Amino acid sequence: MEQRIGTVSVCRAGGTAGKNARTYKLSLPSAWVSAMGVSGGRKVVLSFDGDSVTVRPEQSMEEYRNARLARGHSVLSVRYYDRDRLCTLIYADETARDLQAENLTENAVKTAFGRNRLPSWEDFEAFLEERCVPRQRAGLREYLEALGLDAYEPLEIVRKTKGRMAEDQQWMEVETL
Repeated sequence: MEQRIGTVSVCRAGGTAGKNARTYKLSLPSAWVSAMGVSGGRKVVLSFDGDSVTVRPEQSMEEYRNARLARGHSVLSVRYYDRDRLCTLIYADETARDLQAENLTENAVKTAFGRNRLPSWEDFEAFLEERCVPRQRAGLREYLEALGLDAYEPLEIVRKTKGRMAEDQQWMEVETL
């Protein structure tokens, strides 16, 4: 990994921003931007983990999947359905612990992450757990044994149950690519 020291420029925010609002800008080396395949006007995805910022080009679902597979990452394809209608397609990179999702319906209630266009790995883990029997359920050990599982692992439970819940018609298919 190449590293460089940069300088952050602080400017007054314009438009309808508050009186003391500021914007922060950082210049990136042209070689890095070029290597990412980003050109003028192309959108990027910014991620902040509380300590550092990651910049990557915005990618289509296929570009994301293909780039991750080309790097040798373990990628899951998760298809989330309501009855027989595919509502959300998710590619989850288990190696990098990030994902990309695309909603295929306007009904946010029927989607995996509602209106969240950029779900995090934590959002994905919470979604999987929502589609499982609760951790606190009485008789959980027997339930896991019936599924052939030794521990409460939401992804493995979803693989076995397809994430079906008694109160709705939603379910999912999980495939390792």
